[in-house]
This record gives sequence, C-alpha cells and structure tokens, in this order.
Amino acid sequence: MAVTLSARQAGSTSPRAVALSGGLHPVGVFFLLAGAFLPIMDFFITNVALPSIDASLHASASELELVIAGYGVAYAALLVLGGRLGDRLGRHRVFLAALVGFVVASAVCGFAPTVGVLIAARIVQGATAALLVPQVLATFHHTLEHERKARALALYGATSGIAAVVGQLVGGLLVGADIAGTSWRPIFLVNVPIGLVVLLVATRIVPDTRSDHPVGIDLPGTVLFAATLTAVLVPLTEGHSLGWPWWTWAMIAVAVVLGAVTFLVERSAEQRGEIPLLPPSLLRLPSMSRGLVMVFAFSIGFGAFMFVFALTVQDGLHVDALHGGLAILPMAVLFFLGSVFAPRVIGRFGRAALSGGAVLQLAGLAALVVVVVSDWPHVSLWAMAVPLALAGAGQSMLFAGLFRSVLADVPTHLGGVGSGVLITLQQSGLALGVATLGTLYLTRAEHSTAHAFATVEGVQMGIIALLAIGVAALSRFTAAASDAPLLDA
Repeated sequence: MAVTLSARQAGSTSPRAVALSGGLHPVGVFFLLAGAFLPIMDFFITNVALPSIDASLHASASELELVIAGYGVAYAALLVLGGRLGDRLGRHRVFLAALVGFVVASAVCGFAPTVGVLIAARIVQGATAALLVPQVLATFHHTLEHERKARALALYGATSGIAAVVGQLVGGLLVGADIAGTSWRPIFLVNVPIGLVVLLVATRIVPDTRSDHPVGIDLPGTVLFAATLTAVLVPLTEGHSLGWPWWTWAMIAVAVVLGAVTFLVERSAEQRGEIPLLPPSLLRLPSMSRGLVMVFAFSIGFGAFMFVFALTVQDGLHVDALHGGLAILPMAVLFFLGSVFAPRVIGRFGRAALSGGAVLQLAGLAALVVVVVSDWPHVSLWAMAVPLALAGAGQSMLFAGLFRSVLADVPTHLGGVGSGVLITLQQSGLALGVATLGTLYLTRAEHSTAHAFATVEGVQMGIIALLAIGVAALSRFTAAASDAPLLDA
C-alpha cells in the first residue's frame, strides 16, 4: 500500500527519513528519474557517433544498425521480466544491481576493441537497462498517491522523450570534443561516474518495496517474445547489406509463426489462472488496446527520425559530430518546455491538446523536409532550427498524452505489469523503426541522401497524421482525471 505523504510533508522531512518510513521524497523521485534517464538516453546517444564508430572499428552499415537495434531488442524483450523480478526480490535491490550491471557494460562499450565486442556489450547494456527501468515506475506506483503519482508519471514520460533528444546533443558534444583522442568512447564512459553517483545516493534515499503478491516469472513467454523480436529485427537489419539472402526471408516467416505461438501460450497461461508476460485480458482494456497501438506507431517514427537525422546531417552534409549534436538542440529545448506544461494543457483541453500537438509536429516535419530537399546540399543548420523546434513542441504534447492514456484503466494489482507492457512496446517500436525505416533510408541514400530523408519523413508524417485523428478514440482527459490515481482501479 502506498505511503501517504503530501508534497509539503515530504519536503519538510529528510530524504533518508522518508525512505526509512517507506515513502519517497521528491529528491528520491529525481534520482530514480536520473537512473531511468541513462538507459533511455543510451539508446539514442549512439546515433551521432555512428560515423566515428564506423571509422574507428570499420563497421558495416548493418553492424552499425545492430549497435542500436541490439540494445533495443534486449531492452524490450526483458522489460516485463525486470518488473516481475523487482516485485519478487525487492525493487530497491534489483534497481541497484541492475545499475551496477549497466555501469560495467557501459565501461566495456567504452573500451571495446572491435565492433563485435561493442555489439555484445550493447546487448548486455540493454538487458541491464530492462531490469533497471521498471523499478522506477513500480516504486512510483507503490509509494506515491494522487497528484504526486500523476506528476511523477508525467515527469517520467517527459524524461523518456527528453533523454532521447538530449542523448544526441550530448553525444555530439562528447564526440566533437574528442577527449584525449578517444573519439566516440566517452559517450559510453560518461555513464560510469553518473551511474555511480546515482547508485550511492539511491542506496540511502530510495525505499525498499516489493509486491505483497508477486507475479510468477513467465519464462516460456519471455523466451518466445525475445525470439520473436530477434527473428523480426535481425533480417530487417542485416537483409539490405547482405542482398536479402534466403535465410532472411526464412527468419521473417519464422517470426510470424513464433508470434502466433507466443499468443497461444500467453492465452493458455492466463486461462490457467496465471499472469503471463503479455496478458491478453490486459491488452483488451480500452486504454491499453488503443493507446499501445498509438505508442508503438509513434515510437517507430521517432526512433527512425533520430537515426536518419543524425546520418543525414553527418554523412550527407558532412557536419562534424559536435555540430550534428547541436543541430538537434532546438528540438530538445522545445521538447523540454512542452513536457513541463503538457500535464496542465492536457488537463484543460483534453484530447484536443494531443491532436494539436500532432498537427504541430506534422507542420515542423513538413517544413524540415522542404528545407532539406530545396537547399540540398547547402542546407544551413540554422534553417532547420525552427522546423525542429515546432516538431519538438508538438511531439512533447503527443508523447505525454499517449503515455498517460495507456495506463488509465490498469488496476492497481497489475500496475507493474501494465507499465512493463507499455515500455516493452515503446522500445520494440524504437528498435523496429531503426531496423525498417533505417534500412529504407540506407537503401535510398545510395542514390540521394536528401530524398532518402524525405522518404522516411514522409512515412513518419503519415503516422503522425493518423495519430492526430486516432486520439479521438482515447479516454477523455479532464482536470479532475489528472488529479486521480492513474493506476488505481
């Protein structure tokens, strides 16, 4: 049961004392968000470093995609398992252990001598991130109530989006600085000191919570889901560079079969009274069934955009990593500002705020495509600033609303499961966006980088246009609802 502490009470008591009483101080919220920020940022920070990694380790295009997608697959496949381990073993313990693993894997990435070692370390990074992040949402759910829970969830949603954009900005700054001739390596090594600070502080001020009725570990479902994701993403990532040999098509066919088997196994487990990895009954809730589809589609477009924008600016315009990272700054700033005001705006205007955000993002992306295509190859980074700012402001509103809507109908005892399913679909979408639209970009970039970028952004704009219409199917957002416990039955 959540410990009831008002914001004023929590603020007047030391973080350590609040943690010992089973509550969560605002400082504790901050450090949990910092712990979640690192793994989310790490999915995107690598984008601006891809040309440098290529030059340093002589990686192929498909290997560069695996540096991104390998992390995403491990992350997505193990997220729900991570949530359940936290429920059973204690969220504080799993959070700290996973953070140690993430820091160690980051150090291995930073010192990787070959691209193979880098890809393997990235997979371990993704796996430890999957154990770490669910503990943040589950701790919020267990220790916070009413407006504090709503605010923490909104901050988590904002953190997710901001981390994506800031990742490319920080990546560009670190690669551009070329500290002691280390090129791209500091983008991973920076996780070590930050992670250690979060580890030391979180040890003292984050309460130790666990579920009174922990859900069993669905090993068959976890293995089948991971196998399905792998069977989809590996051929999509490797197929283009290898000329689509027969085994790539065979793996896609196997993925379809595995997907069907996964559904049947999960349904059978639920009929036996168990709670599977992806509960079919939970997925049938209106908020989940509609919201997850939209979050998944949004994530496909967003993951692809961050990947192709970095390559367009650096490989196409021959801009260095520092300026490539700075190019995304207008989007980062407006995304942050939009995320701060999103809960209030959504509470006042409801679903219209999400549609308005989608239209604003659509306008920004369309303007960006016009600038790139019309001015190519002499595109000024300043000319892209306003379109990127519009896109950042719009997507912050859309992202925050979609994230919140998914969890609206989830009952308390399934809060951790619902959060895990949400992040799983989000990360699967990001990885799939890189594998599919990223491959489309690489194929067309052989002939024209500008038109390759325009093609991928055309697909993303189509997704956003559908979302602008589709938000009408979501639950209504009201000011009263924003103060309600979002995960309570």
